[in-house]
Amino acid sequence: MPALNVEFSDRELEDLRQIAKERGTSMKALVREAAAADIARHRALQEGAEAFRRFFASHADEFAAAFPDDEPRAGDTGRAA
Repeated sequence: MPALNVEFSDRELEDLRQIAKERGTSMKALVREAAAADIARHRALQEGAEAFRRFFASHADEFAAAFPDDEPRAGDTGRAA
């Protein structure tokens, strides 16, 4: 299995040791669990953003009618000044 060496400050390493001890797990398992949770959270955010983009695109006319002041003006490139 591929591995990754990660450097921590002395304080971070001591905190990791303490947390792992409190949870009754190894430091390696603790760090791996934290990374896996962050990966899952990142994927969920990406999926949520994509679902929002699809929803917004499929209801673009309704949003334009409901919020006409937010619509780009003719000739507007859509970029903020």
